[in-house]
Amino acid sequence: MSEADGAVKVAKDPSLHCAAVCVYPARIEDAIKSLKSLGADKSVVVAAVAAGFPSGAYPLQTRLAEVSYAVSAGAQEIDVVIDRSLVLRGLWQQLYEELVQIRKACGETTLKVILSVTECANFTNIYKASAVAMLAGADFIKTSTGKEAVTMSLNEGLVMCYAIKDFYNRTGVKVGLKPAGGVRTPETAINWLLMVKGELGPEWADPKLFRIGTTVLKVYADYLNNAK
Repeated sequence: MSEADGAVKVAKDPSLHCAAVCVYPARIEDAIKSLKSLGADKSVVVAAVAAGFPSGAYPLQTRLAEVSYAVSAGAQEIDVVIDRSLVLRGLWQQLYEELVQIRKACGETTLKVILSVTECANFTNIYKASAVAMLAGADFIKTSTGKEAVTMSLNEGLVMCYAIKDFYNRTGVKVGLKPAGGVRTPETAINWLLMVKGELGPEWADPKLFRIGTTVLKVYADYLNNAK
C-alpha cells in the first residue's frame, strides 16, 4: 500500500468522520479511485486546490481554467487562494470580481477560499478579505495554505469568526470556517473547535461549517484510539 493509499484508508475510518481528502488537480482521478477501492467514496469527498495554489498570483484566466479542470475531473470541493497583493494594495473590488468569476467556474461545487491570513498585514485586512470572499459566494473561508512562512493562530481565526458572524447576521447565510497550516495536534484542534462554538454557536460544530486542514491525520487517529 502506498503512503497516499494509507492516508486515504485512515481518512475513511468512520469513527473519525473525516470530511475530505485534498489533492492537486492532477491527482483527482487517483484520489477518486483510491477512495472507491477502499469503499470510502460515499463518505469521504475529494477536494482539490486550484487557482494558482499556493501563491494565487497567476493570471486570472489561468486560475479559472485550473478550477474548471478540477471540477470536470470530479473534485467535489475546490480550495482556492486569493492573490494577497490585492489585499495589500486595497484592491477590494478587483478581489471581489475575481472571486465571483471563480465562484461561477465552480458551479455547484463547494468553494473554500484561502486567505493566507498571516500575509494580509493586519486584522483589518483579514476581516475585509473574509467579507469579500463571503460576498463573492464562498462556502468556507480558510486561514492558510500551509505554505506560509508564519503560522496562523487563534487570533486570526477569531477575526474570521467575527466576519462570519456579521455576515450571517446581515444575510442569514452561514459560511464555514477552516483553519489549516499549524493545526498539528488534537489539543490545538480542540481549541479551535471551542472558539468556533463559543463565537458562532454549536451549529457550527459540524463538518458542513467547520473543517480542520491537516497533513498529520494519523496523529488524530492515534489520539482518538487511545482515548477510547
